[in-house]
Amino acid sequence: MTLSMYDISVPVFSERLRALGHVLSKAEANAAERKIDPQVFLQARLAPDMLTLTRQVQIATDHAKRASARLAGKEAPPYDDTEASFAELQARIAKTIDYLKSLAPGDIEGSEERPIELKVGQRELKYAGAQYLLNFAMPNFYFHVTTAYAILRHNGVPLGKQSFFGAD
Repeated sequence: MTLSMYDISVPVFSERLRALGHVLSKAEANAAERKIDPQVFLQARLAPDMLTLTRQVQIATDHAKRASARLAGKEAPPYDDTEASFAELQARIAKTIDYLKSLAPGDIEGSEERPIELKVGQRELKYAGAQYLLNFAMPNFYFHVTTAYAILRHNGVPLGKQSFFGAD
């Protein structure tokens, strides 16, 4: 079986975002069950110098849409980062998945060597497409998805490994 750049990007981002939506649904239900203001979870962080759950979800969706757009040689749709509720985060995830659905395999195939240039802070990074996807975009995406899960787990939401995969 041959894996394509499309196969290892768009469907992976989409499935992990669906699972993240599942985790957020479980967290929202848990907040209601425990009579916890949802903002407690949405503004929670693992450490004082880390970003909140809301920002983790925003950044995860940004990595999915921007990485896919860069590989396709397109501009990613801009988002305002104004989400302040579970419903708004779910809508952002759905909007990102819809964007990913708009990309056809042909948009991304052959992007292994496509030059990808981006600015991160003061640094300008240059990658070939495959290197960018595997060594920058995917690790960053998984970091933020995993951190969102960990924030909720740390705050007592009953999540397990299967929750991370959207399978419970």
